[in-house]
Amino acid sequence: MPVPQLSTEERGEEILAVFDTAFGELLAADPAAFRVKFRKMAASAFAFYRGTACLFYKDLEDERRGGPYLDERTSRVWVHGDLHAENFGTYMDANGRLVFNVNDFDEAYVGPFTWDIKRFSASVALIGYAKALSDGQITELVRTYAAAYRERIHALAAGAKDDEVPPFTLDTAEGPLLGALRTARSLTRFGLLDSMTEIRDFERRFSEGGGAVELDAATRYKVLDAFDGYLETLPESSLARPDSYRVKDVVGRRGVGIGSAGLPSYNILLEGNSDALENDVVIYMKQAQTPAVSRHITDRAVRDYFRHEGHRTVISQRALQAHADPWLGWTELDGAGQLVAEVSPYAVDLDWSDIDDPEEISAVVADLGRATATMHAAADDSSGHSLVPYSTERAIDAAIAADEEGFGELLAEFAHAYGARARADHQIFVDLFRNGRIPGLAL
Repeated sequence: MPVPQLSTEERGEEILAVFDTAFGELLAADPAAFRVKFRKMAASAFAFYRGTACLFYKDLEDERRGGPYLDERTSRVWVHGDLHAENFGTYMDANGRLVFNVNDFDEAYVGPFTWDIKRFSASVALIGYAKALSDGQITELVRTYAAAYRERIHALAAGAKDDEVPPFTLDTAEGPLLGALRTARSLTRFGLLDSMTEIRDFERRFSEGGGAVELDAATRYKVLDAFDGYLETLPESSLARPDSYRVKDVVGRRGVGIGSAGLPSYNILLEGNSDALENDVVIYMKQAQTPAVSRHITDRAVRDYFRHEGHRTVISQRALQAHADPWLGWTELDGAGQLVAEVSPYAVDLDWSDIDDPEEISAVVADLGRATATMHAAADDSSGHSLVPYSTERAIDAAIAADEEGFGELLAEFAHAYGARARADHQIFVDLFRNGRIPGLAL
C-alpha cells in the first residue's frame, strides 16, 4: 500500500481527526475509560494497532473502489473486521465441543475479504518485529499465512468434506493451539462462578468489588426489561429449558478491554439448567459499537439490513462462526443496540508471549490462515443470510486463481509497509497522549 507522505505533525492531526470520529462521543461520556484504553495502547505498537481499526480502514479507504482480487462478489463477504494475530482463541460450541478459532466479532461486517487478511498480515509484521525477526523471516511468515489461506479456501471451494478440513479441536490441533485447548479444558464453570459470585442466604449472588457495580432500582428494571427482549432473539434450540432463564442477580461492569472503552455493560446471573448452584450461568449485556469498517462501506443494502449494532454483531457472528454460543442474542436498552452472550469459563486467547521459535511461529501462522479461510467460507448462501447469497469460498478461490503468485507478494508488501506505518503512528500517538494533545482527555 502507498504510505501517506505526511509530516509527523500532519499525520498526528489525521490520527486525531480519525479518533474524534470513532471515539469522540464515547470519550466525552467517559474520559476515564479512555485514559485507561489509551495507556494500554501506548504500551506497544501492537497494542496501538489493536485499538485503531478505525485508523487502519481510513488508510485503506481507496480500496472501496476496488483493488487486486476484489470484484462484485469478493468485495461483499462477511468479514471479521478486526482480524489480528491475538483475536484467536478457544470457545465451547453449541455441541459442547471445545474449538480453537477466530473470536471477538464486535467489528464484524460485510466488505472486501482482503481487508481481513491484510489486517492480519500487518499484525504478523508487528509481532515479528517485536520478536526481532528479520524482514526476510517476516516475509516468509506472511507468505505462509497466504499459502495456508489459499490452500484451505481452494479445498472448501472444491467441496472438501468435514474430515478433510476439520476444525481445530483437542483431537486435531497441535502446538500452541492444542495448548490453549488443553488449558480451556482444565477450566470449570465452578471456577468462573467462584471468581465472580458468592453464596448468600442459600442463593448465589454477584460478589462486591472486582469490577462489579451495584445498580439502582430504575437501572435494574431497564436491564431486566431488555433481558426479556433478548430472550425473543434466541433460536428455538436455546429455549429448551425455560427455568434456565430465571434471573438471580444483575450488576454493572467495569474494567472492559481495549476495544470497548466507554460502552455501558452489565452481568446477569441465571439459574442454569438445574437447581444445583454450580450450574448457574453468567451472561453479559453490553452496548454494541459501530464497527470501524462500516464507515467505509457505502452499500445501503448492507447498512439497512441491520436493526442496530447489537443485531449486526450477532447476525455477523452467527454467520462467521459455526455452532456459535447458544446464549448469543441481542436486545435494546435506552434506545441502543445491545450484544448479549455468555461469560464463558472456557475462553482462552492465543498467548504469543512464549511463541518465539521461527518454525513454531510459522506453524501457528499457517493454522491461523486455515482458520481465516474457514471463517470466510462459513458465511455464504448456505448460512441463510440474504446479504451474501452466493458461495464465498468459490468466489474468493476464483479471484486468487487469477494471480496465485501475486497473492502472497501483495500481502507481504502490505505487511511491511503498514507495519512500519503502525510503528511510526504509535510513537506519534504516544507523544500526542503524553503531551495532552487529545481533545477531551486531560491527563
